[in-house]
Amino acid sequence: MDSEEFKKQAHLFVEWMGDYLENITDYPVKSTVSPGEIKGKLSDSCPVKGEDMSDIFKDFREIIMPGVTHWQHPSFHAYFPANSSYPSLLGEMLTAAMGLQCMMWDTSPAAAELEERVTCWLRDMTGLPSSWKGVIQDTASTATLVAILTARERLTDFRCNEKGLFDEKKMRVYCSAEAHSSVDKGVRIAGLGTDNLVKIPVDENLAMKPELLDKAIREDTEKGFLPLCTVAALGTTGTVAVDPVDEIGSICEKYNIWLHIDAAYAGSALILPEYRHMMKGVEKADSFVFNPHKWLFTNFDCSLYFVKECGSLKKTFSITPEYLKTGSEENVNNYRDWGIQLGRRFRALKLWFVLRSFGEEGLQKKLREHISIAGIFKNLLLKNGEFELTSPASFNVICFRWTPAGYSEEDYNELTRDLMTRINLSGKAFLSHTVVKGKYTIRMVAGQTNISVEHIEMLHQLLVETAEEIIRERKGG
Repeated sequence: MDSEEFKKQAHLFVEWMGDYLENITDYPVKSTVSPGEIKGKLSDSCPVKGEDMSDIFKDFREIIMPGVTHWQHPSFHAYFPANSSYPSLLGEMLTAAMGLQCMMWDTSPAAAELEERVTCWLRDMTGLPSSWKGVIQDTASTATLVAILTARERLTDFRCNEKGLFDEKKMRVYCSAEAHSSVDKGVRIAGLGTDNLVKIPVDENLAMKPELLDKAIREDTEKGFLPLCTVAALGTTGTVAVDPVDEIGSICEKYNIWLHIDAAYAGSALILPEYRHMMKGVEKADSFVFNPHKWLFTNFDCSLYFVKECGSLKKTFSITPEYLKTGSEENVNNYRDWGIQLGRRFRALKLWFVLRSFGEEGLQKKLREHISIAGIFKNLLLKNGEFELTSPASFNVICFRWTPAGYSEEDYNELTRDLMTRINLSGKAFLSHTVVKGKYTIRMVAGQTNISVEHIEMLHQLLVETAEEIIRERKGG
């Protein structure tokens, strides 16, 4: 393909992208293909001779698209969103065109310095301490692993990187029983073993009980363990519960252990002054992560990781063989030393496009709209009378179950599961679930960039109609 053919095809692709996003509601939200169906339509081997791009693109439309679940559909309410926006998409296109590998300052000075600048912008917008430094990781899972590894090295005076874990006492990591599975995975990868991950019980709002954290650390110390790190959640995955950061921070300070705050989803809400109270005591933490690729309209992947002091972070990860020495190390940030990967994408560009295009006020307006829309949905559920909340409504996430009259508590889990399954199979909306205190729970997230009240009203109507259908079938009518 030469330059002229590339430009011709690129124009066609951009037209398709614009039409796709403009008409995305014409697609079923969740793909309905069966396992192996897409693979069965693909050639068993790579073509020997090159094929025409028009043929490749035709197969993309006819084979690949039916197997796509449309995360940018405004009726996508599952998990947490991986939302996007037009400014982000334009930035991503430029990133792909340049094909940069941004491992250090010399390989693209603009990439390193833009990353430094946009992380400072978001540090200040969210109210984090002005002395903290930020870096863009791929995901919060990676950031949590980075925090655990840095904590491990700081605690052992960096012996583990050199000698391994063999001669060290067992180290303990603490998190809430509602914490994300990335903490479990991070503990595994760090070589600590999941037997040394201590999950602290939660209160009626599903937030960590700090007094039980204190008790667990004290008992572990008495048994000869080394308390290493606590991961506090500012918005758990299941119900967006918020752990008491201030109290947990005081406990971590008392025992001199690392405090990492996982705010992967809800951290975006900190750009709203009315939510800043959640982070009281954040200055007691050592690290903090949130994902603009979840609720700040920036294409996946883009995760912001902040640290109180970057010396331990860089000492944990910095390896400089001769072929990476540049002579500029003392005067710049080489972000390859701030995490696991050597190779790094130019993630800062799309984030910069989003921040400049929306502006702080525009981002705040969008988030408040989403929170308001979720509140409207909650009121529709409660007014209906056949649904109940299984946890307090938080941010733009509503957790609920179906509790029709005439059925027992034992029936409600089965009924709620059936209701969600049918809605997902309909292709009209996509929901996901969790379990709250033994109750099968539907999670509704109003976080897709272009969601409106109309989409929430449609979802409520779909819930009501599907529920009526289930009741009719159960009564044999």
